[in-house]
Amino acid sequence: MAAPSFLGWDFSTQQLKVIAIDEHLRVIYEDNVNFDKDLPEFKTQGGAHVHGDRLTVTSPVLMWVKALDMILEKMKSSGFNFSQVRALSGAGQQHGSVYWKKGSIQILKNASPKLPLHQALKACFAISDSPIWMDSSTASQCSALENAVGGAQRLANITGSRAYERFTGNQIAKIYNQNPEVYAQTERISLVSSFAASLFLGAYAPIDYSDGSGMNLLQIWDKSWSASCLDACAPELVEKLGNPVPSHSVLGSISPYYIQRYGFSPDCKIVAFTGDNPASLAGMRLEEGDIAISLGTSDTLFLWIREPTPALEGHILCNPVDSQTYMALLCFKNGSLMRERIRNECASGSWDEFSKALSSTVAGNNGNLGFYFDVMEITPEAVGVHRFNSDNQKVLNFPKEVEIRALIEGQFMAKRIHAEKLGYKVMPQTRILATGGASHNKKILQVLSDVFNAPVYTIDTANSACLGSAYRAIHGLVAETNVPLADVVKLAPEPRLAVTPTAGAEELYHPLLKRYAELEQKMLLSTLLLLSTLCLSTLQCIHLVILSHSASDQSEVLGYLQCGIHPTSVDFCLL
Repeated sequence: MAAPSFLGWDFSTQQLKVIAIDEHLRVIYEDNVNFDKDLPEFKTQGGAHVHGDRLTVTSPVLMWVKALDMILEKMKSSGFNFSQVRALSGAGQQHGSVYWKKGSIQILKNASPKLPLHQALKACFAISDSPIWMDSSTASQCSALENAVGGAQRLANITGSRAYERFTGNQIAKIYNQNPEVYAQTERISLVSSFAASLFLGAYAPIDYSDGSGMNLLQIWDKSWSASCLDACAPELVEKLGNPVPSHSVLGSISPYYIQRYGFSPDCKIVAFTGDNPASLAGMRLEEGDIAISLGTSDTLFLWIREPTPALEGHILCNPVDSQTYMALLCFKNGSLMRERIRNECASGSWDEFSKALSSTVAGNNGNLGFYFDVMEITPEAVGVHRFNSDNQKVLNFPKEVEIRALIEGQFMAKRIHAEKLGYKVMPQTRILATGGASHNKKILQVLSDVFNAPVYTIDTANSACLGSAYRAIHGLVAETNVPLADVVKLAPEPRLAVTPTAGAEELYHPLLKRYAELEQKMLLSTLLLLSTLCLSTLQCIHLVILSHSASDQSEVLGYLQCGIHPTSVDFCLL
């Protein structure tokens, strides 16, 4: 008799991926469908359509459905034994939304197994192209939402994030404002994750807490929709969204469509799907106190937090594997590309020379600190290269080896500072799980370990969202008995210890972190001045965040404004 298996799905931006694992957590099947290459009839680039305004970005809903048809047929042709699948779960690119037309529930429920699903569902969507996370066309809706609830920080306190253009509530508001007749035809609004779960369930799947907390609509504290946020976006939203559920929920058994067409067992359970970032947290097997750092083109942090403090930067989401805690997410645009530029300029394009330069300089860099942003950063909102000597004086250049250490120390100090602003605390049991290209460089990891005063482990996270979904499928079957995910994934490969903190690192970096945070504020003010100068002709309003109570900071900004910059309004937010 064949051993039971579990499926994890990932409806990502560019492809649909699937992983099957057995009860020992071994990967027994893997496949994918690339949207651009395998489904050229949808004419996507990178899985999306970028519209003429360059702000509106969508993906065809039926492309996702056809990709599912295609990958299931590939699995069937390969001889995959669907009858042994005990449970499945999945992930979807966060923030995207799908609009089911009135009457679609019956079509979904009664789909004929003789037809591919994309043919059965071709008339089911009020909007054929779904807004996705790359869309940035909802600035006015974001302003309206923040104003409706009492400001950006108030919205963050409710939903875990200030208003973001890609977030689903603002996308829904845009559709209601611009296409009210389409909105009226919609009986259900799904996230990409709950839409994908609906395809397997043969019914509208609820939105899970974790992905739901990336919408600017869910109260993250009591896990219910915020009436004030819903009302600010569109009418009758409660009915169209349904009630959110815990991320480990078993939603029901698989639809008869899959039993008859592919041979799934009627007992196969569907565990709630979630967002790709929360699923990655599960795939990396984070535990309380851990921090995951992906050192790629962009640098991303996932944090497991018990008592978050929502801020105007970063995101607080409900934890996908523990409903009593939270995950925080921080993204930094200037990651590997910035490191590669400094490597090319200061180390002859050689990572070996780069590493030797790090080794040749002392921890703390004799007090020299730097901020390196080739493109406008997300956290903090700043651009340019800013160097400061040990006396906090701005300087034009550093020696090459000092430049290299200033870059790496600065990147990791920024990550710790902004993680702590969201409520993260480095604890004795803290582990840092590092992945991405730069995680292969031990000298870089040593700086990371010293700045955070925590051991760094490396972990192979290829397809982490997909793998995390398979883990969550197993966990969903036992989660109601309070079995933690950590117990379910004991057999998975352990992260590998890479480096431990150098003795005395915490004492060295503690005052440097304080200095770095103070200099960041000064740097933000100078960035504001630069951007304001560049935009004088069009500047209408400055939304200014001062992350301190310093009266001198306020005076400095007002001084800038008196130097010929006359916006209509200036919003101060003092934290």
